Amino acid sequence: MKSIALALALLTGTVLSAATEPVKELNKSCSEQIAELLENPQFQVDAEISAYVTFMLNDDNEIVVLDVETENQQVERFVKARLNYQEIATNLEQGKQYNVPVRIVAAS
Repeated sequence: MKSIALALALLTGTVLSAATEPVKELNKSCSEQIAELLENPQFQVDAEISAYVTFMLNDDNEIVVLDVETENQQVERFVKARLNYQEIATNLEQGKQYNVPVRIVAAS
């Protein structure tokens, strides 16, 4: 009886874990649009700067930046100013949070 209960518990756990929704990846066009919006920063970039941007889309498909994780305050202000309330053409779900890594590199 215990082995049947154990088998049932394992089967239930396996089925439930397989039914979870996978984390949505950003589609290529969304990443490309964000990259275009962040082109040509108006400040000097001497070395590569990394940031991690958390955003969502509002009902008008506009980006709403929720957080920018970076050690550089100038980059944080730049990303927020360039991305906030910019409309993008995408099929991402509105109201859901998305994360995207951002790298700003020195122009060569």
